[in-house]
Amino acid sequence: MVYAAFDAARRPLLQSPAMPKAKRSRRPARRPPSRAKSKRKKVLAKSKPARRRVAEPVDPRIQQQLKLYDEGMRYFNQQKLHKARQAFEKVIAGFGKELADRARMHLHVCEQRISRMPQPSLRSADDHYHGGIAMMNLGRWDEAREHLDKAKKLAAKADYVFYALAALDCLTGEADAALQNLKTAIDLKPENRYHARNDEDFKFLGEDPRFTDLIYPEREHA
Repeated sequence: MVYAAFDAARRPLLQSPAMPKAKRSRRPARRPPSRAKSKRKKVLAKSKPARRRVAEPVDPRIQQQLKLYDEGMRYFNQQKLHKARQAFEKVIAGFGKELADRARMHLHVCEQRISRMPQPSLRSADDHYHGGIAMMNLGRWDEAREHLDKAKKLAAKADYVFYALAALDCLTGEADAALQNLKTAIDLKPENRYHARNDEDFKFLGEDPRFTDLIYPEREHA
């Protein structure tokens, strides 16, 4: 009995103290978003317009250079090598370095192919005259003068040859020779006086009074 009473009195001491109960949060649990709302968000995300990049303005000098480059490539693909060479030479003199480098490469190919082409035999004065005009258009003054001098020897009375020589003299800055050749061309054919008035090649002589007297003789006698 004594042991039973002692066990009864000891039992509460051996039991572990009761753990305090965890407090429940009063916040409501988050519910997963409904399918309708998630679809709506996706639609709104898709409907946002994409930002467009503003194109930077292109330099007009580059645009002109690119136009000449395209022209040269068109002639190059058509095997019109002389015209392609002329276009590429203008591109090389342009503003953009990248286009100039590309044109220089194609110009080298053009010159190689042209050098392999059989050269036409120029015999008559007209042949050399047209050859000289072609070289003038390409800016090859020395070759142009060589052809025109040969044409003058073969046709000493051809007014158009002297007129072309006068234009070439203007392009190379030789005023005295230009006036002399133009005077000969007018003496052989007076109509050349009117052509020279509107010819861009004679702008070099525009302020020279000798040129004015030559193309406007009526003013001298007025």
